[in-house]
Amino acid sequence: MIAKFKETTVFYTDTGKGNCVVLLHGFLENSTMWNAVVEELSKKNRLVCIDLLGHGKTGCVGYIHTMEEMAEAVKSVLRELKIRRAIFVGHSMGGYAALAFAEKYSKNVKGICLMNSTAQEDSKERKKLRIRANEMAKENYETLVKMSISNLFAENMRLQLSKEIEKIRGEALKTPVRGYIAGTEGMRLRKNKEVVLQTIEKRLIIAGKNDPILNYMILEEEAKNTNTPLIALPNGHMSHVEAKKELLKALINFIRA
Repeated sequence: MIAKFKETTVFYTDTGKGNCVVLLHGFLENSTMWNAVVEELSKKNRLVCIDLLGHGKTGCVGYIHTMEEMAEAVKSVLRELKIRRAIFVGHSMGGYAALAFAEKYSKNVKGICLMNSTAQEDSKERKKLRIRANEMAKENYETLVKMSISNLFAENMRLQLSKEIEKIRGEALKTPVRGYIAGTEGMRLRKNKEVVLQTIEKRLIIAGKNDPILNYMILEEEAKNTNTPLIALPNGHMSHVEAKKELLKALINFIRA
């Protein structure tokens, strides 16, 4: 299904009945990443999975996709479905978009789960890495994407999950170069949203103890500073693949609470 947004359309799926839960994927992913949890979660909830700007079947609207624009695209879907309030679960970049949504449309948010995500802005080093990645994307996109996907997994899991990683790479390569660059720029320019996180009564951070992208100890400090419950999962950045059972249990408990 699609909703109109600016000069493009936003693709989404709508499954199940009950409390509405909006699932927002991460960078170089799309709504199919949630296939791992949709069957179980949709038994008692209404799940709306959205392809964010420049990803999956959703087009680009410019050369920078700010997290605020991502939020506006999400709002276009909820407006189409006449959904007033929802719980948001955002993986990585999806968490940044969820926080931007909460800042713009606080009355529409029942709760937010940051899954392998953070309310903090990029460090100076991370911002420089994003600029370099965008330069590389123009020259050698396929190599960049393949390398980026491998680096999301805990080192000890890469061989064990080689088939899954190959599938994820295939989905990632469907992201156009323009979508990659626009998304990277949007993440680089985002601001700290810890104050926003604190305004949401129902909130949770789910973190991988060996996440190569987001330092677990820094997320632990963030959870403490924002008084946000933290659930630690084994392995890396891709909890829906590396720790599926543990993730499902955490999400069911969060939605139900």
